[in-house]
Amino acid sequence: MENRPNSTTVGFTLLPSELIHFIILRLALPDIFHLKSVNKFITSVISDQDFLRDYNLRSSSSTWLFVYKKRWHRDPVVIHGFTRSSERWFKVMIGDILKPVIPPGEDLYFLTASGNFFLFALNCSREVVSVNPMTKKVQKVPHSPLGPRGTSSWRRSGIKLLAGPPGSGRFRFLFAEMVGNSPTLFEYDSRTNEWKSTVARESVVSPNMSPSRIENRDGDRIFLSASNGPRRSVVISVGPDMNEPVVVQPVFSGVVEDGELAVGFSWGSVINRLHIYGDGRMLIVRSGPDSLDDANQGIRVVKGVELWGLGPNGRQWAFVSRVPNGLIDEIKKPYGVMMGCLEEREGTIGAILMSNFEGVWDIIWLSFDIEKSKWALDPLPEFKMQGSNMAGVTFSSGLTIC
Repeated sequence: MENRPNSTTVGFTLLPSELIHFIILRLALPDIFHLKSVNKFITSVISDQDFLRDYNLRSSSSTWLFVYKKRWHRDPVVIHGFTRSSERWFKVMIGDILKPVIPPGEDLYFLTASGNFFLFALNCSREVVSVNPMTKKVQKVPHSPLGPRGTSSWRRSGIKLLAGPPGSGRFRFLFAEMVGNSPTLFEYDSRTNEWKSTVARESVVSPNMSPSRIENRDGDRIFLSASNGPRRSVVISVGPDMNEPVVVQPVFSGVVEDGELAVGFSWGSVINRLHIYGDGRMLIVRSGPDSLDDANQGIRVVKGVELWGLGPNGRQWAFVSRVPNGLIDEIKKPYGVMMGCLEEREGTIGAILMSNFEGVWDIIWLSFDIEKSKWALDPLPEFKMQGSNMAGVTFSSGLTIC
């Protein structure tokens, strides 16, 4: 039997082309691809060069949350993505694309994403691969000058993936590391398929380089953590030309009155303070028991969340803002394990807190509007992860149409 478009579809195509353009422009890319199968008229709108330019520009400035969960090594590799313009999670199917280069039984960890590129670390072979689901291309990244690295060697706050312009097929992968006592920046360029490394020089950060000085922020600079400790961090800052990276070592002078500290990953039953780093900023998550019974059972909840940035001279972490108590009450849930990521995009600082309590994962998305100095809790649709392992989470720009 012939498939015919329903009346809703026909009615939609009768709208003025400018209005259809406006509506489709605000859809997530998976929804747009679904519309392409409806009829030739909508396909022609999507294929128009003006639409492609407008959509790619809009998508490049949007923020997506990508999560990789898995049960077993043999499960198909699926990345789940969410953006504020939608009300549901999308699946990015990349398992078949990876098959030619991933040996059976390999353990994958999702490092980061940017534009149409997704980066994975392979734990067994200690390699890194990039995947472009739009072109269905997978590429092995050669070992860096430091040699093969396992998944535990990569720190989320110390890496950055930079996709090239839409259609270029190019990306750059940066990471910061301490080599001996020298903070060093490593850069891979997919165009040349080569690495280069540069030892960062000591410098005092000027006001226009400091993330905590919002009014003078130079948005083109990249901040990567080479190391993070309870009191002192080593941060490399570099401009868009990637030349002459400089290093600062901000000290945290805040009062530590609530016990143990974890960096990046926290076991809630023994850790009271979790530090999450990203883009030259630090998120402090303070936890504790909500009642005497909880204390006796080792159950903790989030008690407060603070945002810190580099001070004007780069020598100290400077307090920026605290999540209001009303929002803390909304996210106050018991947890046993917590981890997160922190990133700035388009004038907004996003923070993801992923926690697990008795085998059930929970995801919290907090946003801080820099100009308005205002916090918000971004609602997320239900994401079923019970019984699964969390194998990577990141913010990214949106997918673009090649």
